[in-house]
Amino acid sequence: MPSLTSERLVLRPFVAGDAPDVTRYLSDAAVARQTLTIPHPYPEGAAVEFIARHAADWTAGRRGVWAITMRDDGALVGAVGLHFTLAHHKAEVGYWIGVPAWGKGIATEAVKRVIAFGFDDLGLHRLDAQHYVENPASGRVMLKAGMRHEGRLRGVVFRDGVPRDDELYAIIRTDPRP
Repeated sequence: MPSLTSERLVLRPFVAGDAPDVTRYLSDAAVARQTLTIPHPYPEGAAVEFIARHAADWTAGRRGVWAITMRDDGALVGAVGLHFTLAHHKAEVGYWIGVPAWGKGIATEAVKRVIAFGFDDLGLHRLDAQHYVENPASGRVMLKAGMRHEGRLRGVVFRDGVPRDDELYAIIRTDPRP
């Protein structure tokens, strides 16, 4: 899996040594509650398992997950990924950012970079992303990254036993990119 760079970031494959930072960030309820699959409390050892499956997922064409690190000091601040449906030339973008890095444009920069990689390097046709209705900040990230709002998916997922609505955003290859 290649590393990707942007103005302030290096998106690189996770390594085993990232597990303590992943655990610290994902143990924060503020991060976990905005995601579909991150449990809270975050289980001991879950970060090691999360990191260990990335290489096989990439090789099998299921997904690519990058550690979001700061270019200047290498600090890990989050993750961004593409979950592929290659038969349809598309992927879903997902990400999380540790609370200390919120509000600094890091998610937008990382999402823009994986969008460019998806279109320019992987030849994908469509990239989409979803966020819970209660998390409009994530919608702003998607809009700033060039995605268009496509609608609300009512009761599309269950989180902690409760049906949740998602907002759907997408960009296709021929759309203008910021």
